[in-house]
Amino acid sequence: MKLFRFFLSLISILPLHAETYATSSSPTHGIAVCGDLKYPDGFTHFEYVNPNAPKGGLVKLAHFGSFDTFNPYIIKGNAAIGTDMLHCTLLTTAEDEPLSTYAYLAKKVEVAPDRKSVTFTLNSNAKFSNGTPVTVEDVIFSFNTLIKKGSPMFAHYYKDVKGVEKVGLDQVRFVFSTDQNRELAAILGQLPVFSKAHYTEHAFEKADLTPPIGCGPYKIASFKAGQLVNYERIPEWWGETVPSKKGQNNFDITYVYYRDQDVLFEAFKGGDHDFRTENIAKNWAIGYDIPAVRESKLIKAESPNTLPQGIQLYVFNTRKPIFQDRKVREALAKAFDFEWTNKNLFHNAYTRSLSYFSNSPMASSGLPQGEELKILEPFKSQLPAEVFTQEFKLPITNASGNNRKILTEADKLLKEAGWSIKDGKRVNERTGEPFTFELLIADPGYERIALVLQRNLAPLGIKVAIRTVTPSEYIQRAGDYNYDMIIDLISQSESPGNEQREFWGSHFADVRNGRNSAGIKDPVVDQLTELVVTSPDRPTLEARVRALDRVLLWGYYGIPGWHSKQIRVVYWNKFGQPEKKPKDGVGFNTWWVDASLEKKLYR
Repeated sequence: MKLFRFFLSLISILPLHAETYATSSSPTHGIAVCGDLKYPDGFTHFEYVNPNAPKGGLVKLAHFGSFDTFNPYIIKGNAAIGTDMLHCTLLTTAEDEPLSTYAYLAKKVEVAPDRKSVTFTLNSNAKFSNGTPVTVEDVIFSFNTLIKKGSPMFAHYYKDVKGVEKVGLDQVRFVFSTDQNRELAAILGQLPVFSKAHYTEHAFEKADLTPPIGCGPYKIASFKAGQLVNYERIPEWWGETVPSKKGQNNFDITYVYYRDQDVLFEAFKGGDHDFRTENIAKNWAIGYDIPAVRESKLIKAESPNTLPQGIQLYVFNTRKPIFQDRKVREALAKAFDFEWTNKNLFHNAYTRSLSYFSNSPMASSGLPQGEELKILEPFKSQLPAEVFTQEFKLPITNASGNNRKILTEADKLLKEAGWSIKDGKRVNERTGEPFTFELLIADPGYERIALVLQRNLAPLGIKVAIRTVTPSEYIQRAGDYNYDMIIDLISQSESPGNEQREFWGSHFADVRNGRNSAGIKDPVVDQLTELVVTSPDRPTLEARVRALDRVLLWGYYGIPGWHSKQIRVVYWNKFGQPEKKPKDGVGFNTWWVDASLEKKLYR
């Protein structure tokens, strides 16, 4: 999960409209996936930054768990949060456009007219934190190293890259095996670049705490293993003058680690760290009734959530025999009482997620029609009939906790699947095996949510054992698929693409530390995923994603959870902020420490 969430922040963020990215016979300052770039050649900064933001000050942030490596690109270890700040990429994304990347390490980019290669021209000013220049050889080394020694996801994500070559003193070209992978040039622009010299001396694949040499805006000043990391801004960083980086990375950052979420929360209210994204509804509703908030020293702010939310769900591990029958999965999904949970645990703050692409135009609804229906019809004999005849819905309760009718429907499905009640317990009619499984979690804060599922399934004679483990053990077990059920968040971008192979593809069901947590092996899902990856334009992409979404929903690979329609943040009143915000409504990377506010805060 930690690797995916970091990597997703770099890739697959570029949606299409009516046409794919533009090609040209000459280098440009960015790639527009549709139409023209918002910012012209020669632009000085993004609109959502203050190009004259003061530099300086220290910001403390908190993270749950621990860490034992500074390399987030490999399977081994638990990488420290913030390690992406150490490295730079060839291009960077404009956060007020859902479709464009701009020059960063590469000062120019050229997509071939036949869309079968992309060439990057490097910025000659680019340097690593030790002062050595970034070269074409470093870029080639980085790509090949990720493919050979990085997480398996990289080899599959870039599988349509046939080769990489040096074509000039400062130029590198990636050659593709196809012209159908619509986002490949753009996501290659998000390739993190490493120092070849550093990783000649240090094994890339080794999970340790050797601070890496990067070309990003920060370096590791100091750390305490598993407890904290101090990231220091690099003085006179080469990227300060790059237009796409102006007004960002304005302060030093210390990440402090906590092993208990409640302690972390109380420490924040006590002033131990400076900024928090509040994703616990109870905290937001009643947890901030303290003097600091009333005195405007601690600021609560929320903004509309306009970004795709993907889906959070209780994932059934279909590798396990107990969850291989779709009727069993459907019964359990229907038995979960979201309305009671939302009312009693979340202060009615959440919306049920009824799509794997929630809060986006690609979420399926109603019955399949038009282009989406045409996409699905060739697979009709391989899909549940409901895909074509019923809108996907889950039971809506009155939040009373009395779900007799719903439990009766779930009981019927379980009996049809060969699971009956005997002496008050649900057992397999053929083997006599009791229906019991383990829900694996790493965060004690999820225990109260897990207890709801346990209580919902108990009347069906199903026993749910809740197992809370350390984050390190969780990562190990999740990577080995050593669980019956986990609570997973499958994030989505505005442009679903290559990453969908890892989420749902049959091949990834057996790849260690992959993202196909449900173990889906369905030839229809595989084919629909490939259709998504090769979508030629935005309308086709949306139709194909909705078709994929519908098939996943009716497969009941998990119990859908919930998402918020608001982004909630809380911070100590020491920050300056640009007037205009990027699409996430926050843009924390563009904030700065206001010395006068900080002085007032600590009087």
